[in-house]
Amino acid sequence: KGDKQQGTEPKACDQMYESLAPLHSNYYKHKYPRPRDTSFSGLSVKEYKLILSTDTLEGFQEMDRSKLQEKFAPMRPEEKHKAWVRVLSRPCT
Repeated sequence: KGDKQQGTEPKACDQMYESLAPLHSNYYKHKYPRPRDTSFSGLSVKEYKLILSTDTLEGFQEMDRSKLQEKFAPMRPEEKHKAWVRVLSRPCT
């Protein structure tokens, strides 16, 4: 019939598989390695995991909005990193 859904034909499934297989195997991650595992903030993956944890996000919700804006205000990279380290080093309450 002409009313087949997209992706149900074997040829379409094969094409989709061929497109997704390199992503699943991290082909491009290994082909184009990053020189450093950092981002614009200069934080490490470990620091990002801590920031994005449920406890930390709940703490951000409780913070005053103006304090959050100060944390994300433009500054030199080394100052931004120091500010994040100060925030992360405080014990969770």
